[in-house]
Amino acid sequence: MSWCAAAVFWAAPALAADCAPDRVDLRGAWGQTAFHVEIADSEAERAQGLMFREDLPRGAGMLFVYGQPQPAAFWMKNTLIPLDIIFLDQQGRVTSVHSNAVPGDLTPIPGGDQVFAVLEINGGLARRYGISAGTEMRHEIFSGSGAVWPC
Repeated sequence: MSWCAAAVFWAAPALAADCAPDRVDLRGAWGQTAFHVEIADSEAERAQGLMFREDLPRGAGMLFVYGQPQPAAFWMKNTLIPLDIIFLDQQGRVTSVHSNAVPGDLTPIPGGDQVFAVLEINGGLARRYGISAGTEMRHEIFSGSGAVWPC
């Protein structure tokens, strides 16, 4: 093994363990992907969400974070782009995915009774990547005891 290859080999585990506040990593049997995210962790930020945005870069999303697990439902009021809405429990496990939520639709999209976080990404990407119930997410908000993929 060359010196360069050895350096990459040894550096990779350290890089893989790093977490960034503006990035989420997702993994499953399908592989692994990451999104750069804006965090919505206050009531006002969660209420605004991605409303009035005309586009969202493919590798971007918004991570909604609650102080504790709770019932949560989303709707698409004033949202201009289709979104996949990914609901997660406190351990960082995807519990459900609503694909291609319709822009402007006021129908509530329930996520369950123990929602801790929600990731919104461009509509269709969850299916394209294979993100579904059971997918694991890594982000510093899931770094407590019991996280399925801690930082």
